[in-house]
Amino acid sequence: MSNQQDTDELLPTQTENYKVSEKKAVDELQNLDANDESLNKWKASLGLGQAELRFPNDQRTVIVQALVLQSGDHVIRMDVSNERAIEELSKRTVSIKEGIEYTFKIEFVVQREVVSGLVFLQKLKRMNVTVERTEDMCGSFGPKYETQEKRFPVATAPSGMLARGLYNIRSRFVDDDGVVHLDWTWKMEIKKDW
Repeated sequence: MSNQQDTDELLPTQTENYKVSEKKAVDELQNLDANDESLNKWKASLGLGQAELRFPNDQRTVIVQALVLQSGDHVIRMDVSNERAIEELSKRTVSIKEGIEYTFKIEFVVQREVVSGLVFLQKLKRMNVTVERTEDMCGSFGPKYETQEKRFPVATAPSGMLARGLYNIRSRFVDDDGVVHLDWTWKMEIKKDW
């Protein structure tokens, strides 16, 4: 499979006739419709009044910190906060038990501007064949000092002899403007037991 086709498979689904609105600076958004009470509540929920930067030397708008897989008491936290951490993650294999129910959570920091339409995309391949592609809408987020997170719906790991084995996974965090905030690969092995 070519890299171009691989990239195309990890683009968010486009809604027909949807047009991304013009990007506005945080101070512009704060001053829009200042007398609209409901709009002011929405702007406050985005944290538009917060100016303090969590990572002032990092020019990225969205800093993805971790992808967390949880199943009952089993928690696997995958650090993706920097290139070195991603490189280390790519060298190891995350193992899970077949047939378990699990959920993913992504932890990230947004700074400097509002990011709209964040989407988490993931593609699982086994023996170079795509076996699953997921697309989860995260929403829009304003800049905040605190770590923000998005938890995804519960999923069930495949089970049975044919499902067991190594899966190559490519994950991507992208927004409405097509900005890819993080794109990384990792490996997961489905086993008979933990």
